[in-house]
Amino acid sequence: MSDEMKALRTLSAKVGSDPLLVQAAGGNTSLKKDGVMWIKASGTWLRDAGAKDIFVPLDMPRLTAALAADDPACESCTDFVRQELNPSGLRPSIETSVHGLMPQKVVVHVHCVNTIAFAVQENGKALIGERLKDFHWAWVPYARPGLMLSRAIKGAIRPGVDVLVLGNHGLAVAADTVKEAEALLSRVVAAVQRPVRSLGTPDLAALKAKAEGTGYRLPEDPACHDIALDGWSCQHGCQNVYYPDHVVFLGTSIPQDATSGQPAISVPGAGVLVHKSAKSSVEPMLRCAGDVFRRLDPSARLKALSAAEIDQLLNWDAEKYRQTLNAN
Repeated sequence: MSDEMKALRTLSAKVGSDPLLVQAAGGNTSLKKDGVMWIKASGTWLRDAGAKDIFVPLDMPRLTAALAADDPACESCTDFVRQELNPSGLRPSIETSVHGLMPQKVVVHVHCVNTIAFAVQENGKALIGERLKDFHWAWVPYARPGLMLSRAIKGAIRPGVDVLVLGNHGLAVAADTVKEAEALLSRVVAAVQRPVRSLGTPDLAALKAKAEGTGYRLPEDPACHDIALDGWSCQHGCQNVYYPDHVVFLGTSIPQDATSGQPAISVPGAGVLVHKSAKSSVEPMLRCAGDVFRRLDPSARLKALSAAEIDQLLNWDAEKYRQTLNAN
């Protein structure tokens, strides 16, 4: 293993362990070397990069040509996997196009909650632009990962751009070394920091009473409660979805009905409950929802994903595959 690959694994584990940057199986990193792009595999967790084999090799020249030709194979990018270098049979990240279209050697894509708090606002491009004026950055309007996102990136990227803000999605930075990519990520994250609101404290007694006799339990992470504590946050954050991983792992809402069978339910003013059969990704995604809304002002004009955009995600084979992995 090369020193640069070791460095990528170290950075990946570090980033993947920070809930303000990556939640559950979200986010991905990559390294282009000797005609191969090594990218985090679909459904794996970046935090495991130091202990597990989570990177899958792709034929970079073939991927580059396919992206330029708008080849339908770019939906999943499985056709470009170097199978002789992939003994674990891993499948590339659903966001491979982000990495393939950025020419730099190293790409780090995160679901930074401070970035998302800009990216879910109707005027998010203008707002975050004030923070990133000293960077070579581009705004990419929301598009479902895969071929749709690759088209959106091609329409937005310019020579020299090394920072992408993905509408209703997250952040990607790129550089020619892991060290430079880490430094750039740190600078961007510092630039987009937002004030954090206090949303109150959970009512554990009310939650335990709500859970009694149901299939629900208290979450292990108390930060999961935040999304349901504040009236405005609960109304908007529990009834709508604003970024892909929310709908994929939490569903189209966080309902109040304990008979719904949903991964989590909300108890307005008290907190949330998690289904006893919930996947390991549910609590990190609940925390993310609260972390985002703690960084939003109730005067913000929000842009939720539309019914059509949600349907595109729920009925996409690549996301169904990722959900299957997380169920295991």
